[in-house]
Amino acid sequence: MKSDTGSVWQRWRPSEAEPWNVSRVVHLHRRAGFAATWDEIGRDLREGPDAAVSRLLRSRTSDETEHAEEKRNEFERMSSVIADAATSSDNINRLKAWWLYRMLFSPDPLGERLTLMWHNHFATSYVKVADVRLMRRQNETFRRFARAPFGEMLRRLAKDPAVLIWLDADANRKEHPNENLAREIMELFSLGVGSYTEQDIKEAARALTGWSVNRGEFRDYSKNHDDGEKTIFGNRGKWTGDDLVRMLLDHPATARRLAFRICELLMGEEFPSDDMLNKLADGLRERDLDVGWAVETVLRSEAFFSDGNIGNRVLGPVEFVVGATKSLEIAAPPPPSTLLLAEATASLGQDLFYPPNVFGWPGGRSWLTSRTLIGRANFVAALVGGELHAPTKPLDAAALAASHGFAAAGSIDSFYAELLLGSPQLPAELQQSAASPRQLVTTILASPEAQLG
Repeated sequence: MKSDTGSVWQRWRPSEAEPWNVSRVVHLHRRAGFAATWDEIGRDLREGPDAAVSRLLRSRTSDETEHAEEKRNEFERMSSVIADAATSSDNINRLKAWWLYRMLFSPDPLGERLTLMWHNHFATSYVKVADVRLMRRQNETFRRFARAPFGEMLRRLAKDPAVLIWLDADANRKEHPNENLAREIMELFSLGVGSYTEQDIKEAARALTGWSVNRGEFRDYSKNHDDGEKTIFGNRGKWTGDDLVRMLLDHPATARRLAFRICELLMGEEFPSDDMLNKLADGLRERDLDVGWAVETVLRSEAFFSDGNIGNRVLGPVEFVVGATKSLEIAAPPPPSTLLLAEATASLGQDLFYPPNVFGWPGGRSWLTSRTLIGRANFVAALVGGELHAPTKPLDAAALAASHGFAAAGSIDSFYAELLLGSPQLPAELQQSAASPRQLVTTILASPEAQLG
């Protein structure tokens, strides 16, 4: 019998004290996607939280008309064309542009957010892999198994050519076991710190000997494998790499590590208590480490929609850049250059396919420095000024507001306060501070409040 996650992850219901309002709709899309357009906010506000969360979970957020499937297929066709061009040219910058294209236009924004989470979890950098095809393949694995039971992901990533190159698998032979893959598969990919010994790592490295890459494909060379007995987590046997992965999936620490990673993505600075993490981990263990179940549990919970969890998490560069572009409908045809958007995220500290080390990007308040705050303001000015388009296409902020029924001067302020901040009105310091609607948008997006989601 599966245990109940209990009151700590109790399902949220709107109330007079905590109503379903614009603030919570914007919060949902910022945490589980990359922000929302005004039409999407209005639709979700009308239809309620259950419908809004369900759309994100089933990857149907924007278009549910009779032509939706046709549009989804067209999006995937165009995505493949862009990715194929990046791969054939072996140009990692074009692959970044492909992923930004997906973030902007995918009908599954939650899937792209989870793909970004897994990229940070299995942090692998092109700086060492130096093969666009392998980085694309890994990225597509993240996307395909983003919501799956974690075993589906770990079994593939443990043999992923990009990971094996990044962690020196070729150097791991029975004569001289290399501990890089063994250490990271325990510390970062599954168990977390404190759930293994140094001896476990040494023995795990022996189990992984023979795993290698040849011409971009995984190979298991038996001649390089140490087939002697090893003791891992107190269990003795002639363990192989597959045996090690199975032990990691069975280990209770893996469920807690997953619970932490999912809460890191969806919850804010008021981080869940140990009890909340333990309950989520218990549920994961009893459900075959089902990531989709855990994501849904958090997204429907009182904890997720509580006042204390709203607007208290620093937006990463990718979230900030893609969110601003989407919410202002700047992605509408013709879209801005995704090459330039990728350059912007890199200049702000998040260079896709180049995580800084095996730990990934530290995130949180580390995103905000005096340099990156200036960089964010410069990006906003360029975005709103139309400089990311060719030819230049400045945002008509007054026309965008008017198209949604906000034409009067005072109502334009309210429109952008709700759209960009999820607030019924602008903070006092932003009121009367802009000479034009376009300058108003620039000022809001450069404000401290807009850096939080």
